[in-house]
Amino acid sequence: MTQGISPYFFTEQKIIELVQKELLPKLPKDTSIDEVYYYGTGMRNPDNVKMVKKSLRKVFTEAQIDINDDMLAAARALNGRSKGLACNLGTGSFCCYYNGKKIVKQTPGVGYVLGDEGSGAYLGKKVVQYFLYNTFDEDLRYKFDIKYNTNPVEILENVYRKPLANRYLASFSLFLSENRGHYMIENIIEDGLNDFFFTHLCKYSEIWTLPVSFVGSIAFGFKDVLKELCASYEFELGKVLQSPMSGLVEYHK
Repeated sequence: MTQGISPYFFTEQKIIELVQKELLPKLPKDTSIDEVYYYGTGMRNPDNVKMVKKSLRKVFTEAQIDINDDMLAAARALNGRSKGLACNLGTGSFCCYYNGKKIVKQTPGVGYVLGDEGSGAYLGKKVVQYFLYNTFDEDLRYKFDIKYNTNPVEILENVYRKPLANRYLASFSLFLSENRGHYMIENIIEDGLNDFFFTHLCKYSEIWTLPVSFVGSIAFGFKDVLKELCASYEFELGKVLQSPMSGLVEYHK
């Protein structure tokens, strides 16, 4: 595993250095790389695809390189070569309809400020709101203070002035998994995931005849809630994976 690569924050040289430092040393010696499959954020932008492919070609000089976005990674990992709906619930969120070969429909990505319902950033934002509005009861307030040791000034500084506010907000979603069973915590989780179902999944006509599968840390951590929501909406729940890697390995065999 390496740190994440984003074409919006990485240069061509930085990608090359990262692969050489963090990936190559972990590969068996004298390994011959014939094919490289890369899935990542921002790969619907042709310029980003060109830059990442150029970087990888300089490291894997003899390999065939295939570049795709993270949405197709989720679809292939969850559905293989079968039809189905694929959803990602991680730091951000998205869903799409996959016909077994390609993505046919997808939800517009509007980011964590305007959307990302059901994501870590969405749920984490609700946790922060409960803290800032003093909605938590005494027990949760105490646990929050012990875990994060923060204050409103510091939170607002991180959200409105510092970079990667979505990751910062998503970090608070861990508080939910650590305090399962409390009614306030359960309400935040169920309401946040239900917003994803209502806002996105209900708009796909295919949801009534095909399974819906999920990948991502939030999906895997709260799969019991996903199961309950699917039952209440009368959706067929497919796979729930923490990471797309195992599914992608199977797909590319």
